[in-house]
Amino acid sequence: MSDTLTPDVIGRRVEVNGEHATVRFAGVVPPVAGPWLGVEWDNPERGKHDGSHEGTVYFKCSQLSKLQEVSLRNCAVSCAGEKGGVAEACPNIRRVDLSKNLLSSWDEVIHIADQLRHLEVLNLSENKLKFPSGSALTGTFSALKVLVLNQTGITWAEVLWCAAWCPGLEELYLESNNIVISERPTDVLQTVKLLDLSSNQLIDENQLYLIAHLPRLEQLILSDVGISSIHFPDAGIGCKTSMFPSLQYLVVNDNQISQWSFFNELDKLPSLRALSCLRNPLTKEDKEANMTRQLIIASIGQLKTLNKCEILPKERRTAELDYRKAFGNEWKQAGGHQDPDKNRLSEEFLRAHRRYQFLCLSTCVYAGGLQVADFPLEQSVPLEYGAPEDWELKTQQPFMLKNQLLTLKIKYPDQLDQKVLEKQLPGSMTIQKVKGWLSRLLKVPVSDLLLSYESPKEPGIEIKLENDLQSLRFYSVENEDCLLVRW
Repeated sequence: MSDTLTPDVIGRRVEVNGEHATVRFAGVVPPVAGPWLGVEWDNPERGKHDGSHEGTVYFKCSQLSKLQEVSLRNCAVSCAGEKGGVAEACPNIRRVDLSKNLLSSWDEVIHIADQLRHLEVLNLSENKLKFPSGSALTGTFSALKVLVLNQTGITWAEVLWCAAWCPGLEELYLESNNIVISERPTDVLQTVKLLDLSSNQLIDENQLYLIAHLPRLEQLILSDVGISSIHFPDAGIGCKTSMFPSLQYLVVNDNQISQWSFFNELDKLPSLRALSCLRNPLTKEDKEANMTRQLIIASIGQLKTLNKCEILPKERRTAELDYRKAFGNEWKQAGGHQDPDKNRLSEEFLRAHRRYQFLCLSTCVYAGGLQVADFPLEQSVPLEYGAPEDWELKTQQPFMLKNQLLTLKIKYPDQLDQKVLEKQLPGSMTIQKVKGWLSRLLKVPVSDLLLSYESPKEPGIEIKLENDLQSLRFYSVENEDCLLVRW
């Protein structure tokens, strides 16, 4: 060996007596004379040291036998390599990312996975895989919980074929495959909790019925599939559907939803608690975005989260009251009456406003098998709004931004030299935007502004406006209230 070693020797691959290794150290190892190389053997059984000598640590081995997660994305992987090599070097791997490689067949994937008996997560996205020449290997993916097959060109028949290998599969990602759901899963996908079908533009409403009875499906992602409508024909007015029995979270971003009937139908889902519906014709970001949010909240009674924002009880109450008032005249024209005995609502109105009659009930009802006006109640729900009164309907304005302007007095308690200002602001305006306007008006940084308000109906009581993302209406700010500004 040379008396000197160049720095670039670190990381080089070497072969010693037929065994392969990687150089991890180059230098002197006192008290032994001369330069030395420290190597990490590919074979974990090879070698008798761990990178240290007489108490001094010169390098550390990666201990591949303990490795649990591997990412080889875009590394030109084309095959499983030497038979048994993966199992020998890394037997405890649980998560593998093989996306965007050169794998050409499921035979190679099976050869890899068959050596990893603890494999739980496998990402094969952006590989174009031919299906095996023979039958599937029983038990090959017995521990697999998450399978990612985005942009692989897989068909629905092939999906079901793969799923038969994975008896415990919980999450399946199938984005951008031009999938057409052609048959109903019977003995497969029964354990799946999350299914991502995003950007499969050939999927339509009728195809969704084929996956509507997966018993454990909790999250369904349908972003950018072009869907515009959905119906649950098995559920009549006031009833819940038997479809998607466990679905809690639905994502329908970037679609063609333009009718309110879409959200009325979602109220039929018995377990739905969260919805994301961004960037649709009906939910685009504009001046009336907050009103759109309120109408969706009022339309889906069990919803707890909308577009990743929690729906607080006060926001729900405000949304439902506004909804009740906004369509009061339409309700009356359709046969609605304050006297329940004279209430004869048309079926057309009930279909268009599924929850309206429910919101007009005025007693506190407790469930336990009880049905009120054909509306089954699944839990204790206080019903306190009542039918809209005639005086409410006479003063009702169209449910539009221009008719939701609030006339407010703006005072500066700590700046006595500032004149009291009167200003009209939309009730849908967020606290953040109010602060932005005040910042420009007063030449004060937004971060320095503190807002609160008081009502002439409750003198002496000051309510802080602390959440910048909420609207004036959320805080029940009304006409003639006084906005207090401090900095």
